[in-house]
Amino acid sequence: MKITQRIGTFLGVGGDRSAAPPQYVALADGLVVTDGHAEAWYVLASSNTDLMSTVARDGELDQADAAFSRTLAGYDCHLRVMWSPLHAEDYAAEAEDMFTSGNWRAWTDLRVQRLDQIGLDSRHLLLGVRITERTGQAAKISRRGVQEGLGIASSAVGSKELAKLDATMRRLGRRLESSPWKAQPASVEMLAWMISREQHRAAPLPAANAGIISGAKLASLTRGRILPFPDHLRVVGASGDVAAWVSVLSMPGFPAVMESPGSGEWLRVLSEINYVPDLDEDELDGLDASSLILPVSPEASVRFKVLPKREAIKKVDDVRKVAKEQRRSAAKQSAEDPGLDIETTEGAMAELKFSMGREDVTLVEDHPRLVVTSTKSLDDLRARVDAVVAHYGGFGIEVTVGEEEQRELWLETQPGDQLRVPDLGHTRDVTGLSGSWFWGGARVGDDSGPIVGYLTGSTPGVFRNDVTAGSDRGDATTTAYIGRSGRGKTTAMMLSMLDAGFRGGYCLALDFKGDLGGVVTAAKAYGLNAHLVETGPKFAGFADLFKLLAKEGAEVAQVEVPAQLSIAVPPHLRARGAETPITRATNEVIAKGDPATWKVIEYLRQDEDELARETGEALYELSRNAIGAPFMGRPTGETEPLTPSAGIWVVQMPGLSLPGAESPREEWNPLQRLSVALMHSMLAYGVTTAGRRDLRGLRKAVCVPEVHVLTATRQGASFLSYIARVGRALATSLLLDTQDPESLVQLVGVVEQLTTVAGFQLTTKDQQDALAELLGLPKNDHTRALIQSVGLLPDGEIRHGHCIIRDRRFSCATVQWDVPSLELLKLLDTSPKATAQDSADGIDMAKGAA
Repeated sequence: MKITQRIGTFLGVGGDRSAAPPQYVALADGLVVTDGHAEAWYVLASSNTDLMSTVARDGELDQADAAFSRTLAGYDCHLRVMWSPLHAEDYAAEAEDMFTSGNWRAWTDLRVQRLDQIGLDSRHLLLGVRITERTGQAAKISRRGVQEGLGIASSAVGSKELAKLDATMRRLGRRLESSPWKAQPASVEMLAWMISREQHRAAPLPAANAGIISGAKLASLTRGRILPFPDHLRVVGASGDVAAWVSVLSMPGFPAVMESPGSGEWLRVLSEINYVPDLDEDELDGLDASSLILPVSPEASVRFKVLPKREAIKKVDDVRKVAKEQRRSAAKQSAEDPGLDIETTEGAMAELKFSMGREDVTLVEDHPRLVVTSTKSLDDLRARVDAVVAHYGGFGIEVTVGEEEQRELWLETQPGDQLRVPDLGHTRDVTGLSGSWFWGGARVGDDSGPIVGYLTGSTPGVFRNDVTAGSDRGDATTTAYIGRSGRGKTTAMMLSMLDAGFRGGYCLALDFKGDLGGVVTAAKAYGLNAHLVETGPKFAGFADLFKLLAKEGAEVAQVEVPAQLSIAVPPHLRARGAETPITRATNEVIAKGDPATWKVIEYLRQDEDELARETGEALYELSRNAIGAPFMGRPTGETEPLTPSAGIWVVQMPGLSLPGAESPREEWNPLQRLSVALMHSMLAYGVTTAGRRDLRGLRKAVCVPEVHVLTATRQGASFLSYIARVGRALATSLLLDTQDPESLVQLVGVVEQLTTVAGFQLTTKDQQDALAELLGLPKNDHTRALIQSVGLLPDGEIRHGHCIIRDRRFSCATVQWDVPSLELLKLLDTSPKATAQDSADGIDMAKGAA
């Protein structure tokens, strides 16, 4: 889409270079009150535009135009785009309320260290709107001799006036809340931070008294010293040394037409500007080349005023008339050539006037400024400035340093100040400002919960994902990890399991592939209750339904056990009526007390009935192999049975051979019969454990890697649909890991309950289209190319853990799942080379971290 900006410059209108700096009177939620006026300030939400469809982008842009034209017309406004470093220690404070089990402090410290290492910035969007003048109050204060400079007035605002300002601020806020920016009143703490950060002092922010900061507390926010120089300012710290070097840049020239996506997004691209600092040769030794590319993180300050439509139409028509007169005058001259510029201007103004009459389009006078800051040196500041100028130059946008006006331009960026340098502004249609997409970028994931990775889109940020939080929100509880083998989806699921374990949850993983042992090793290393159960004689009886369903009572097992043994028994015996002696034996064993499946088999072997004995002998022989032993073998006492207690339980069942849904039962071979019977145990256990009333308060997660093993069977598909649909009511989350999105799409009950989808690389068109459907992206060549490339580095090598996330709000963005240490990555190894020694190493590592 093209954005016609029709820029004009109005020299010397509406500004005052010599005006006194703002003198703050009070700060309250959503309000900045100075001696001369009051401003309403709102925090704006980011929108996820990186992967947004063209239709959705155009719709949101139209809504933004409407918000400017209808809600903000006539107001003096101030837009700020600011950055703050991610304070990793804040995550440690969050963990106090989030994690409860195991050595969660060591787990949190590991993530905090990783966040410090990554050093992500956080973007803050704030909008100030001047809502009233305080000329009477200003006159009173001036008579009392208020201090000069950026400081504090000597009189606080009265409670009655503050209440009136608060009501005005909230009325305007309700209208802005329905805009794409979802504006909310900025907290008084946010406003205090916005003002004090310019001083670059580490003093703690003052606490609000009854929701208001005034008097001496407010004075402490502006206690620094700013020294202006021709091309920069120097911020003097508390020690008297220079704490930061700042340069304010203006943007005097824009192309007449810019495209979006593209150069039209001149505010969204702030996060994409990087530079290479000047380092000495000794500093370069041992440094990775990629680590030399650092973000500039320039900030934006845009003062603007949206003209009421009638005034804007008159201004456009005046320009059109002037161009028309110039054209007529030129036609009467001997040359008879009015010039292309005059003709173009006349046509453009006529077209703009027509659009303004029919659409939510008006004019905006804006004055964009970019603030570049360095805390290292003046040379570093100039390197950053050069990078900003070069980056925008590639878009055809002129950016220059405000020579000899750094003080005026810097004051102009402060909340509560005013326009001071009007001759560096522009008049354009409102889409020229909304098309900058200042609120666009990448945003996905939960608002709170465990941090599991970081965004890789156009704006930085952390990715939070709490797989157990769906039930708390009254939302769906199913998460799917989809992609090719070896791209990191199983590792991502294991990280989610560990976070759920530290949250005090119970995780049951049905591991058909046999590569989830690492999550048990890692869980034990960090003090979690964790168990690995495998198929084979050593683990005989661990899946005995009498034990698994003991809490549900003998009535449930009395039905489930005969059904399970009837599946395992050879078809010729079942054809002769083997189900009858099996049911009779089950009832007798239950009547004697302390029932077990192996006791049912022994009862059959000793029965006087020939069919019963043959059935018992057949089941006994089958119970001695790796697949039959878990559910009907006699326990060896070497392992403990499955219990629904908080922790991580991994049941490895490699080698299962489940028949397809279309395969008749009579054609199943012995391995398929035993596989279905064993699966019967695990599915019955999963369903009953999820539904137990005494476990309703326990966070639960059923985790199924290689889920296509289950989707190929009728029983497996029914189990997945049941857990997905009742998960919210039973506080049970379902985590699915699959290479086959096509089969998953067919499970309507599961797809309907998906709250999060992690899409990793896929390479075939049908699979890519199925994943696109699950992600809510259009099935086109662009999406297929995105899915094809998401798991690759620029050189074509595999990028493990990189994927597309669709969150519960149906937003999509690219994300990098992040394993916080090499030691943990080794513990979570899903390759065959993982050894038992990893467990011992991991335990030592965790003790060291603690």
